[in-house]
Amino acid sequence: MAGTGTTHLRPGESGDRVLAVEDLVVEFPAGRGQKVHAVSGISFDLVDGETLGILGESGCGKSSAGRAVMQLPPPVGGSVRLNGAELTGLGRADLRERRRTMQMILQNPVAALNPRRKVADLVAEGPSVWGGKPDRARIEAVLESVGLDPATVWDRRPHELSGGQCQRVCIARALMLDPRVLICDEPVSSLDVSVQAQILNVLEAARERHGLSMIFIAHDLAVVKNVSDRIMVMYLGKVCEVVPSGALAGSALHPYTRLLLASVPEAAQGEGEQGGEQENAELPSPLNPPSGCRFRTRCPLATDRCAKEEPKLRQTTEGHHVACHHV
Repeated sequence: MAGTGTTHLRPGESGDRVLAVEDLVVEFPAGRGQKVHAVSGISFDLVDGETLGILGESGCGKSSAGRAVMQLPPPVGGSVRLNGAELTGLGRADLRERRRTMQMILQNPVAALNPRRKVADLVAEGPSVWGGKPDRARIEAVLESVGLDPATVWDRRPHELSGGQCQRVCIARALMLDPRVLICDEPVSSLDVSVQAQILNVLEAARERHGLSMIFIAHDLAVVKNVSDRIMVMYLGKVCEVVPSGALAGSALHPYTRLLLASVPEAAQGEGEQGGEQENAELPSPLNPPSGCRFRTRCPLATDRCAKEEPKLRQTTEGHHVACHHV
């Protein structure tokens, strides 16, 4: 699976890119001289008003990639350009200033909020840090835009709210700084199914109202497909396929993407497409990833070439790129 390459990146002059990430590398020390290869040279971009979905199973590196874009922590290698300005390698003061137009919504909304502070203070926190506390009318307007009644939640603290309400507060807090890019790291995975739909609707409404570009990180195929314009599929720190969201179910080419589709009973695949993996497939470790194609230990199409040569992303149709020797 998974390879490197930049054929899926769009020229800045034709795509009006607000975010460009190239050869991003994220590693963590694991003791005894070992390190976790969380992200190994991925590239992607984001144009104005677009939502890019990052899909993959737990441990594939999608959340690490999202945090590295925010420089939390900074990546080991690679380039992250926001509105044409390089973020990687900046000092703390410069990074803090340039990163202001990029905000992040975390997976656990309750843990993301200070339990001692009231909702009004939490939402006003961003502008207050930058030297100007917003007036009550603006705070109320943002709370209403995410589906919260200001009169009800104004003086409440996080423990007095439901998980869905806490996530709405997190979204409101991010919107207060008028971001251009919003990174959503598994924003609905800890919520009930009925609440998930509400939060997704809030995010979609916010994207249209504020003209946002979004990165939506999740392991739920149906959620990513419904909210994204393009989908980037990751496996063990690498990109294996980039596909328009509408073509995911019927036109998926990579064996890993097909495996993800096959794991969802109602996900319709194209005629003759089948998901699957090798019998007694070996699950690789990010401490010691396989040589060549990282999916080869589970891939039913694997050959000797897959062990020796890493596949490169190549375009198959308009907007569709895949990293595999055999498709």
